[in-house]
Amino acid sequence: MSATTSYFAEPEALPPPDRPGRFVDLATDVSPVSFAPGLEFRPVLGQGVLVMAVSFGPHAEAPRHAHDEEQITVVVEGELEFDLGDETRRLTPGMVVVIPPRVPHAARTRGTACLEYDTFCPPRRALLDLAGASVEPRVDGPGA
Repeated sequence: MSATTSYFAEPEALPPPDRPGRFVDLATDVSPVSFAPGLEFRPVLGQGVLVMAVSFGPHAEAPRHAHDEEQITVVVEGELEFDLGDETRRLTPGMVVVIPPRVPHAARTRGTACLEYDTFCPPRRALLDLAGASVEPRVDGPGA
């Protein structure tokens, strides 16, 4: 069996899906949530994963914190100064941070804005609790 064949399994070779997929337009289907000044979060919840578009305005900060969920952050636009444990790095588009559970981290922008995507596995419970219904799939919109 080739790598292509094993990676791209035929649908009939798999059990039926538990639920249908959906398309989400972050700009129109997801209401922004803010937990800190200058930060805007647009969370999208899957069955076992949470992906969040995070917009940092200039001079915005996500304070040092830790959580039980694993997190991967990908910078897409702008620059982000990121603390991971005892190390700090300046991240630019295409750079990624892998944050194991319970590792303290923080992020901030200086004079420019930044767009990054956070992925949490399992979904970050505290964020879901704070965001409430805004992360639930819309059943009436184009992303349904």
